[in-house]
Amino acid sequence: MAKIFSVSIKAATAKLLDPIGRALLRVGVSPNAVTVAGTIGVLAGSYVAARGHLVWAVVVVTLSALTDVMDGSMARLRGTSSRFGAVLDSTMDRVADGAVFVGLAYLYRDEVPTFLAVMVCLVAGQVVSYVKARAEGLGMSCNVGLVERAERLILVGVGALMTGFGLAWGLPAALWVLAAGSIFTVFQRMWHVSRQA
Repeated sequence: MAKIFSVSIKAATAKLLDPIGRALLRVGVSPNAVTVAGTIGVLAGSYVAARGHLVWAVVVVTLSALTDVMDGSMARLRGTSSRFGAVLDSTMDRVADGAVFVGLAYLYRDEVPTFLAVMVCLVAGQVVSYVKARAEGLGMSCNVGLVERAERLILVGVGALMTGFGLAWGLPAALWVLAAGSIFTVFQRMWHVSRQA
């Protein structure tokens, strides 16, 4: 169900961003440039989070993450998609995800339980993505998972907004929920792949 919801949101967002994508293509901006720009934006938002400005961090990261939808849309509008573009997109996603959790690790460096939650989220999130990539590289499907990238960003964003608006427990709670969900997703994907293998 979460997957269907995530795909629907992505499709609706892509339609909204199509006019911006067309305008960027007209002035010569490539989808790959948009991918890199979006990652730089997430890096900036992660720095803002590390400094404790969580509401602004959510705004910056959310706006930057929209490019992850727009670059693919731009490639389709241009009628060209490349394997390099796909690899670049996936690589920049991993960099952006890592940056978000590094920023939060710095923010919570003196709060051991929350710091541990951040570390679990960082590692498990990377493993969730790796299992899918490795399985698909071996010709198996792995299109399952309770917590994927969109859900990770939404959970962290909601928690950050709660904490940013005065509910100190909001982000730590969201991180523990995400940590548990990410570990579950790793096992969920491994089970799915084992049944094919």
